[in-house]
Amino acid sequence: MNAVRLAFGLLTAVPTGGLPRVDPRAARAAMLLAPVTALPLLAVVAAAHAMVAAGAPSLVAATLVVAFGALYSRGMHLDGLADTADGLSAGYDAESSLRAMKASDTGPSGVAAVTLALLVEVVALGSLLPSGAGTGLACVAWLASRHTLALACRRGVPAAQPEGLGALVAGTVGPLGLATSAAVLAAVAATLPLMASALPPSSFLATSAAGGSSTGWLGLLVAGSGLAASAALVRRCRRRLGGISGDVLGAGIEVSLSASLAVGALAVGMAS
Repeated sequence: MNAVRLAFGLLTAVPTGGLPRVDPRAARAAMLLAPVTALPLLAVVAAAHAMVAAGAPSLVAATLVVAFGALYSRGMHLDGLADTADGLSAGYDAESSLRAMKASDTGPSGVAAVTLALLVEVVALGSLLPSGAGTGLACVAWLASRHTLALACRRGVPAAQPEGLGALVAGTVGPLGLATSAAVLAAVAATLPLMASALPPSSFLATSAAGGSSTGWLGLLVAGSGLAASAALVRRCRRRLGGISGDVLGAGIEVSLSASLAVGALAVGMAS
């Protein structure tokens, strides 16, 4: 329960009565449990699908979901994306990059990164919501984006600074915990879109004999693309910054979400 409170306290706007005691064990568990904090978002995605099925414009529904996601996370992930983009575009050394990330203002790189991420998320989600399977793929994208925290906090990935959230959670997730979390995500990614394809209106894949297996593979593709995009960002930040920070973790969530939603939307469009 302490780890769940920590996960919600760090990643959402849900009141937790203050952050509980934080130690490496609690930090590790909180990073592994991060996908649990996305469950309220999945409920909102499902509600948006119902709205679209009832005749609501899909882009309007998608905008409301993305707006709720920003409020639900207190905008921390978007702030991390903006700061990380500014840092990576400032100079060519860790010191100048970290200084830019700590600045109170947001530079052009940060503004562009946040704008493009939100645009991709809204448009991609808007194309996924009309179908049950597409809605399931969107849910997989949100779950995978939170799994990036465990991936970024695995052993061997250092913190960029000796203080802050990055220093608190860096290197806390061991191989067994990471493998277990990845296996759970893979199982959910393979089955959730198939289950969601039963939602009205009928899925774009529901009429084909191979629909079930295709939907399962698409779920794995969506999750994998999001994790790959986040892993690429973390690798870049390790080279430039020397490790991860709280901003990098937030940026990884947004980059993963944008990439996985985009891949899901493209897959749905080409399969329909």
